[in-house]
Amino acid sequence: MSSGNGPGTHDFETVSSRTVYSGAILALRLDQVRMPGGRVVEREVIEHHGAVAVAAVDDEGNLVLVNQYRHPIGRRLLELPAGLLDKQGEDPLTAAQRELAEETGLAARDWSVLVDVALSPGFTDEALRIYLATGLSETDRPDPELEEADLSIVRMPVDEAIRAALAGEIVNATAVAGVLALSTARSRDLPLRPADAPWPGMPTAFFDRKAAGE
Repeated sequence: MSSGNGPGTHDFETVSSRTVYSGAILALRLDQVRMPGGRVVEREVIEHHGAVAVAAVDDEGNLVLVNQYRHPIGRRLLELPAGLLDKQGEDPLTAAQRELAEETGLAARDWSVLVDVALSPGFTDEALRIYLATGLSETDRPDPELEEADLSIVRMPVDEAIRAALAGEIVNATAVAGVLALSTARSRDLPLRPADAPWPGMPTAFFDRKAAGE
């Protein structure tokens, strides 16, 4: 049933839902959803951990990137340091600080929220918060494992990173969003949110599933 009479007023009721896969970092469920006019259709939904990434800029104006192998596409990509929120209730800023240290051996004095992104809302609730970090310094870096053992660090002037994103040389969605958001914020002198700003779009369904023992 619609909650109103015109476009933008329909209540997309989930009539039923079943889980077909639940793994280490994602689950796949099939929802039956009532469309305008009453028809019920199936929608595939991937529940995923939330994630954080860091646009870390050093005192020389370089953006710190990592070059990392990504198995689903079979090649290395230039990316922002990033990682999953893999513990229920984990503070996103704490996770971002951890990922920056683990992937680059860096800490940052100043943090702010750069941009929040719903990565592919047509089929997944996965969402990402990108932080801007400045005032960089060296810190302890744990011994890397798995793909991260092959990870290399690239420092690139911010203007060059912008050019690389527009030229299709940086294609990782997180990196593109972060680079272009950084460019816009700087060129227009726009204020950024504090590092502890609320994140209403942070996904919780996968954590809730694990907490329920599914």
